[in-house]
Amino acid sequence: MAQLWKGRFKKELAKETNDFNSSIGFDSRMFEEDINGSVAHAQMLGDAGIIAKSESEKITAELKKILEDIKSGVLEIDLNAEDIHTFIEGELTERLGQTGKRLHTARSRNDQVALDIRLYLRKEIDAVSDMIKGLVSVLCDKAQENAETIMPGYTHLQRAQPITFGHHLMAYVSMLCRDIDRLADVKRRMNICPLGSGALAGTTYPIDRDETAELLGFDGVSLNSLDGVSDRDFCIELASALSIIMVHLSRFSEEIIMWCSWEFKFIELDDAFSTGSSIMPQKKNPDIAELVRGKSGRVFGDLTTLLTVMKGIALAYNKDMQEDKEAIFDAVDTVKMCLTAFTPMIDTMTVLKDNMRNAAAKGFINATDCADYLVAKGLPFRDAYKATGELVALCIDKGLTLETLGIDEYKKICELFDEGVYDAISLEKCVAGRKAIGGPCVQSVKAQIKAARKFIEK
Repeated sequence: MAQLWKGRFKKELAKETNDFNSSIGFDSRMFEEDINGSVAHAQMLGDAGIIAKSESEKITAELKKILEDIKSGVLEIDLNAEDIHTFIEGELTERLGQTGKRLHTARSRNDQVALDIRLYLRKEIDAVSDMIKGLVSVLCDKAQENAETIMPGYTHLQRAQPITFGHHLMAYVSMLCRDIDRLADVKRRMNICPLGSGALAGTTYPIDRDETAELLGFDGVSLNSLDGVSDRDFCIELASALSIIMVHLSRFSEEIIMWCSWEFKFIELDDAFSTGSSIMPQKKNPDIAELVRGKSGRVFGDLTTLLTVMKGIALAYNKDMQEDKEAIFDAVDTVKMCLTAFTPMIDTMTVLKDNMRNAAAKGFINATDCADYLVAKGLPFRDAYKATGELVALCIDKGLTLETLGIDEYKKICELFDEGVYDAISLEKCVAGRKAIGGPCVQSVKAQIKAARKFIEK
């Protein structure tokens, strides 16, 4: 298939150059966006009187037929074409002759590429958002089931204070809801139509850019033609949002990996979402979580690629920018792949509530509540903190816990203690007493779940 720019050149393009220059191997996935953009452009050309209305109608009808043929398999994309834009226009010209050649009037491949990738990524943002909403829904269900499941909360990976598993899961829901919000922001800034920017300086034809933008569902048009063809902020911003999603999934994966180990045994992954060892028959490995954790680096690399490609490019379009697609496509594909496996893994996991409760009973995670008990009796917090620390040291020496230490020992350290301390330091009471907005008590967890469900339904 001939190149669109062939007229200037006297020699055939070397095969090595063609192979290196070609992008159809990865931009062919945008065939629908390329055709839809061309349909809108052709309609505008006819409405503006730039080409005959009859020719505009023939072009749009044939483009829609080409789209049907590709989707049905009747027409196979020629991977020898330079790119998807060349292939579609070449196919149209082959079918309509001179009329097909009129499609590219008042358009450059530069603004065409910028348009296609925006259309494609806009659709992919919706797909990723929907997948995250699915994960949020699963997590809300799990949190509802475990709103009263007591577990230790950690700082520095040391047992710190008692919380519930539902509360822990809702922390990830908060992260994921922000991810959805970030994607919506990216889409809002992305949803500007660059078509009409031409190669870099617009066009002398009396085009109606607003009509094209409206036909394609954009919120407006780019206001500077140089920026219209050379802007890839939206790719970088999307890759950044996707990287943050992967940070959240990777952190969650790390906890899944720890929780299903024998050292924790807080959860059991379903057999359908685990693998075994080729040599150790007892092994049940959390490979999905490990792969998600590993693939985060891949998405971060895609973001770094985009930043590096764009950092030294003078205005306007440069061929370097062809590198944007493989990076952003890979980032999108990887996140979708991870969510596809991660969500059902979470949905099918078994929560080992007794093991969580037993772990919470160790490690003196009710020490803060013990200090608060003294504060309620009038002791300054720093003094209460010191007294409780002495109690913890005593318990360690005697091999006891705050619950099993006798009241006489309590009173030796501080006379303000009485039998009421045992109620105050019970794990259930510790959790139930944290009623402030965002805390781990049952009412708070249920409020978080309600807010998250409302958010994703909105």
